[in-house]
Amino acid sequence: MSTATISRRAFLGTTGAIVIGFTLVPRLMAQEVRGPRLPGSLSKNADLDAWLRVESDGSVTVFTGKAELGQGIKTALTQIAAEELDLPIGRIHMITADTAQTPNEGYTAGSQSIQDSGSAIRQAAAEARAILVGLAAERLNTPADKLETADGAVRVPGGQSVGYGELIGGKKFAKKAEGKVKPKDTSRYTVAGTSVARLDLPNKVFGKPAFVQDIRLPGMVHGRVVQPPSYSAKLLSADEGGVARLPGVLKVMHDGSFLGVIAEREDQAIRAADALRASAKWQEEANLPDMNAMPAWLKANVDSVMRVVDGTPKPDAPVPDPISKDGVDRVEAVYSKPYIMHGSIGPSAAVAHMTGGMLTVWSHSQGVYPLRDTIALMLKMDKNRIHVIHAEGAGCYGHNAADDAAGDAAMLAAGFPDRPVRVQWMRNDEHGWEPYNSAMLLEVSAGLKDGRIAYWNYDLWSTSHGTRPRGRGPGSELTAAWHKAEAMPLPEAEINNGRHYGEHRNTDPIYDVGEARIVRHFCKKMPVRVSSTRSLGSFSNVFAIESFMDELAYRAKIDPVQFRLNHLKDDRAREVLTLAAQKAGWRERTAPAGANGNGGNGKMKGQGIAFAQYKNEKCYAAIVVDLEVDRATGVVKLLKATIAGEAGQYINPDGMANQLEGGFVQAASWALKEQVTYDKSRITSRDWAGYPIITFAEAPEVEVHLINRADLPSLGAGEAAQGPAGAAVANAIYDATGLRLRDAPLTPDKIKAAIG
Repeated sequence: MSTATISRRAFLGTTGAIVIGFTLVPRLMAQEVRGPRLPGSLSKNADLDAWLRVESDGSVTVFTGKAELGQGIKTALTQIAAEELDLPIGRIHMITADTAQTPNEGYTAGSQSIQDSGSAIRQAAAEARAILVGLAAERLNTPADKLETADGAVRVPGGQSVGYGELIGGKKFAKKAEGKVKPKDTSRYTVAGTSVARLDLPNKVFGKPAFVQDIRLPGMVHGRVVQPPSYSAKLLSADEGGVARLPGVLKVMHDGSFLGVIAEREDQAIRAADALRASAKWQEEANLPDMNAMPAWLKANVDSVMRVVDGTPKPDAPVPDPISKDGVDRVEAVYSKPYIMHGSIGPSAAVAHMTGGMLTVWSHSQGVYPLRDTIALMLKMDKNRIHVIHAEGAGCYGHNAADDAAGDAAMLAAGFPDRPVRVQWMRNDEHGWEPYNSAMLLEVSAGLKDGRIAYWNYDLWSTSHGTRPRGRGPGSELTAAWHKAEAMPLPEAEINNGRHYGEHRNTDPIYDVGEARIVRHFCKKMPVRVSSTRSLGSFSNVFAIESFMDELAYRAKIDPVQFRLNHLKDDRAREVLTLAAQKAGWRERTAPAGANGNGGNGKMKGQGIAFAQYKNEKCYAAIVVDLEVDRATGVVKLLKATIAGEAGQYINPDGMANQLEGGFVQAASWALKEQVTYDKSRITSRDWAGYPIITFAEAPEVEVHLINRADLPSLGAGEAAQGPAGAAVANAIYDATGLRLRDAPLTPDKIKAAIG
């Protein structure tokens, strides 16, 4: 048996065109690891009819509670279903995240979709195929084990056949999955494991309606909500009467500090909202902490201190003192990251329609069922009278303002029934009110003896990383609910002690570090609004751990790649790390290039490496970054990123490469540029000038190499590149300059100041 490494090369040339190529390299296949009897989300809903339906024309409708966010999950899940059903992809219709049609699979988050929904669909499709074969055996008067399936039909080899639609089209299976049917052996796969073209891209590429922002319904009107200027602002007055008389205005809504307008046309709604905003008077408080002193603020506002063991906080375990041993070389470092935002290119939007006592909401939420329940609490409605339908949004992994836009639309639609209301947030709203990724402080120390790590101390400070709509109260996670006269404030942050959840995700190094002490210092208070952003705390934790591994390697005078290999027992991890180094042309070193006179022409070149396994249980990713630093300006130019990844059996290699590639670019932007800014009362980074992100011209050449292990379960890959990306950039800057920067973002000003 064999598998392959797929190398994907993509770079932005002078025209901005993306160039892609593939090469196949034979590799050894790993041994199969079997999953649970009823895998993934099937264990929570075993009803086959909840997952698929055979239509009378022989096509199949498949249902998933997961949402297409741009990660390609709709395509990958379609491939899985097509493979198990022996049906062409074009004859499968995938319905995603709809409270009236699909299973409740919670949130599309945590790189769980392939593992949870993919495994469920695979097993459900296998059991459905077995039922179809059984029905065909009766119809064709042939033993089931003598029949085969192909092209949506069951047939006697070389003889009669009967299509799926003829067997059960339009009828229910009326059966629960039992886990007794074995899915197709991966060695027989012809669809899964191949780079099928993304099903969601054509409309996006050719400018056709593709996003929730594009929805236009008959009789639809347009709404705008005037967001308060700050978290603490309370509305005192506004010229509602004057705005109500503006052309096209249908209604001005005022409920406490919730202020909105509905108009016939979008331009009229914008003008009316601008007029409302200009006339509004607010009472504000200067209650935000010093933006530049967040590490001190975090240390001063700790509510809970827990030891973390194997990625899990232990409430009942004593927190030990830091480890210290005699006769070892002690190394210490402190790292930090500010608040960062999702920075969605398309501001959030939603459409809501209240008619006949039923509310329908179209939203790019990552959790349609929790959103439905949260809206029900806000409006005091029966949740069964609310229908939430996922519609793709123009870009975000994590909890941005999508749910809030849906809450705004629901509020306006409830006050203006019988016509659909479209709400579009503006850039100022999105940047100022979306939930950010929490600031973090990380202190690390370790002892070195004979070139090996003898002990490890790791302390992290952070606020929450998870305030998604939960639909259970008290309070609400929707901004509209906060601003009502009968306010439902944001609930106090929950201390979540799940394994690798939130702020403590990837706190425990995958390396053999001897005796380890890992401690989480949690702050319930959230001075600015925060929630889930792609990879949650993993970006910061891996940034710190992998930067520190580099520091230890250089202190021990051992090549950084070899130092990591010396502390890795996981063969899969070793293979990914080695592959990235080989493909990047890693140059063995025991001192940074910057220490050897690099940059005589003012351009200092460096190469850095970092590695992690997301949550220590999902996709493995190693990244090598080549860059140069301008000595005079401190500006970093990314030259190339070489990524190696392994996520068990991949379903769509091009889709997986997309995820690793995009994850690198986003995390490199975090590492080099991004920081939410604010003064004593207001968020000040309200546009792209105040919150710059990496541009097309700054994107490097990216080369992705994948290892396929077809006999191992598929692992989530959507967030695997985030942590290694930031650390690899920092390590490359150190190699180029000989200067270690530990406080993100690594801006030109910081680099220039360090260079002196």
